[in-house]
Amino acid sequence: MQEHFYALADHVQSQLRGDEKFTAVFTGEESDFVRFNKSAIRQPGTVTQRNFSVDLIVGGRHAGGGISLTGDPAIDRSNVTTLVGRLRGLLPFLPEDPHMLFATEVNSGDQKRANKLPPADVAMDAILEAGKGRDMVGIYASGGIHAGFANSFGQRNWFSSYSFNFDWSFYHSGDKAVKSGYAGFEWDPAAFRAKVDAAGEQLAVLSRSPRTVPPGKYRVYLSPTAMSELISTICWGGFGLKDNRTRQSSLLRLIEGKQQLHESVTISENTAGGVSANFQGQGFIKPPKVVMIEKGKYRDPLVSPRSAKEYGVPTNGASDWETPESIDMAPGDIPNGEVLERLGTGIYIGNLWYLNYSDRPACRITGMTRFATLWVENGVIQAPLSVMRFDETLYRVLGENLVGLTAQTEMILDPTTYEQRSTSSWRLPGAVINDFAFTL
Repeated sequence: MQEHFYALADHVQSQLRGDEKFTAVFTGEESDFVRFNKSAIRQPGTVTQRNFSVDLIVGGRHAGGGISLTGDPAIDRSNVTTLVGRLRGLLPFLPEDPHMLFATEVNSGDQKRANKLPPADVAMDAILEAGKGRDMVGIYASGGIHAGFANSFGQRNWFSSYSFNFDWSFYHSGDKAVKSGYAGFEWDPAAFRAKVDAAGEQLAVLSRSPRTVPPGKYRVYLSPTAMSELISTICWGGFGLKDNRTRQSSLLRLIEGKQQLHESVTISENTAGGVSANFQGQGFIKPPKVVMIEKGKYRDPLVSPRSAKEYGVPTNGASDWETPESIDMAPGDIPNGEVLERLGTGIYIGNLWYLNYSDRPACRITGMTRFATLWVENGVIQAPLSVMRFDETLYRVLGENLVGLTAQTEMILDPTTYEQRSTSSWRLPGAVINDFAFTL
């Protein structure tokens, strides 16, 4: 894929006229997918795709477009020639873009992470064994994800990463199920078995009569998966410079120093530890890590090239939408084996969904519990709980009411596959929280 992309970039270069410039981006994958239902393989498949996009630039004007590649050099060169011609025809009719900024300093690089993925039969045997005697449904995705960048200044970048993601549920009955996931770069049988055993224990609890507790404030434990839903919500316009300067950020009170989070809370964009490329579509290189919140206080925003141009500040390689792709939250000091003991009496929350802002300026978020939500008394799981709605501010959840974070973090990969496998990831601890407010 890399050689083919570079050859097409050179071909675009040969098509340029006068003062034309270009940037080109490649995305591709070689992925295996296996769907499971009732603990059996129902739909195995393999997807190979390659996409090539070009932004043709003349002065302050630019026009972009893309094609799917066939892998045949002659066909793809012909299609790229046609694409460049169409973009050239559009340019005279487009206005100048006052916020366009692209890299002109050549900063080429080649980052290919080792492929440590398990053989297909190893993963399948382990998954089928986990499903024995249970009603398991899920999807396993595995393989390489690739990205490339090229421009008319001679810059060439390539990135390859290999990961797997098994997203599954043990179904009980009615609307009762235990949802879990296991993802990473190298399959660890012991880690997967621990995940399966924990899910099996929760599945057994679902056979008990469900309990309903009245609305109110409860001590809770949010699993790393539940935390990923919470943190994902504040990523919607929370960390970008544009939302900061236009006062649309949900973290504005944190940014302005009017409120702060618990001193144990440090959240970073950790590109070096994620599955996304270390460069972006205008050719700027991302730093290995951008610390966005440090010890409970706001630190650095994500700055796209467009925002950098508009506000006169350096870019740190963020995408145009300035959303984190590789969230990393520092761990705390609660051993995973002591979570129930530290929770004491309260609610164990494995999953959340339907999250949205109920008061954006206050960073107040509402949402629902999902799947196995469990009532715990004196550190012992007692019964499953009916679905509940919460309404809380980030400043209470990760601020004044935060009891502590787990000492171990979990790597969570976004399982979505719209158009292609997602490269978003979270590395998060679980959290014990006091007085978590449920409204329904």
